[in-house]
Amino acid sequence: MGTTKRFIRLEALAGIALLGAALLGMLVANTSFAGDYTRILQLPFEVSLGGVGLSKPLLLWINDGLMAIFFMLVALELKRELLGGELSKPGAITLPLVAAIGGIVVPALIYLAINRGDAEAMKGWAIPAATDIAFALGVLAMLGDRVPKSLKVFLLSLAVFDDLGAILIIAAFYTEEISWTAKGLALGATVFLVALNRLGVTRVAGYMLIGTFLWVAVLKSGVHATLAGVIVGLTIPHKHLNANGHSPLKELEHALHPWVAFLIVPVFAFANAGVTLSGLGEVLLQPVSMGILGGLFIGKAVGVFGVASVLIKTGLARMPEGSSWTSLLGVAILSGIGFTMSLFIGTLAFETSTVDFSAPLRVGVLAGSLVSAVVGYLLLRSCKSMRADPPGAEV
Repeated sequence: MGTTKRFIRLEALAGIALLGAALLGMLVANTSFAGDYTRILQLPFEVSLGGVGLSKPLLLWINDGLMAIFFMLVALELKRELLGGELSKPGAITLPLVAAIGGIVVPALIYLAINRGDAEAMKGWAIPAATDIAFALGVLAMLGDRVPKSLKVFLLSLAVFDDLGAILIIAAFYTEEISWTAKGLALGATVFLVALNRLGVTRVAGYMLIGTFLWVAVLKSGVHATLAGVIVGLTIPHKHLNANGHSPLKELEHALHPWVAFLIVPVFAFANAGVTLSGLGEVLLQPVSMGILGGLFIGKAVGVFGVASVLIKTGLARMPEGSSWTSLLGVAILSGIGFTMSLFIGTLAFETSTVDFSAPLRVGVLAGSLVSAVVGYLLLRSCKSMRADPPGAEV
């Protein structure tokens, strides 16, 4: 089984775990356990050594710590695809990369248009810009072999570039007050990691040790700590083989993927999806909710499909093999399933806001993701022109 095919299947299964965790979080938040749910997430958790340490609520350890591992996996996946996967093929990168840019810009513009005039609400402009890989591929998996591999790879590549865009947005726009001392230490750790890579060091333990120091330095610098995960992932060697004759990058990716898919992301979903359903209709009509809903469902479809259409019609890119305009639109709509990444960006966007946007954030993300999933699935289900892959086709 090809690496990409194995990845897609695991992500599809992870989508089920993610959905279950999100529903459980919503259920607990609407029962008599809601108070306990909130108190547990706000429990202080401290790690210290010799009087120096970190003390944060459990929720922030999840969002800053566990999600750094998630982003490290994203970086590993992106590097593998660029150096030896589907995106390494001539011209393969153009369509998903440029379509992803459209899928970031248009949703942001829709959100800003709906929330114009409200400076606090406008901080959330990037919330509808991301795609949840696990959920989106999980919906595609429900269609079985009806969906050609080219569309699956297109959606996977699009989602990875979306996540990369989210990382750049977090680093550029959702950064707190900078500590230049900590930033200097982080830069030094990064140089050390690059040197290990250039020297052909293949023992992952060394990268993890320096990476842990980098994570603390980035956290203290004011830049969001998840950036450390990206840096570590990009410096893990791919072509230098270890003592077992394997790629360190592929070994680490395979080792991390199940933990991220079935533990880290579901834990994040459980901790961040809890929203009270009382007054749901009123919350949904708030500008923040409507901006996220409109950005995810309309903005993603228009941005991704519109840009992809221009590229294909001008000959700058090719239509994914075996697909049609309708099926391409269906996948573009599925890219509006933002869930994990949208919730994550939302927590950063409104972290220092004087207004509590937690309810409209969660309702908007859940509604936009749900509508995108249902409509995208039904549209792809109705397609008659998709050609199934031949038996044994590799992805």
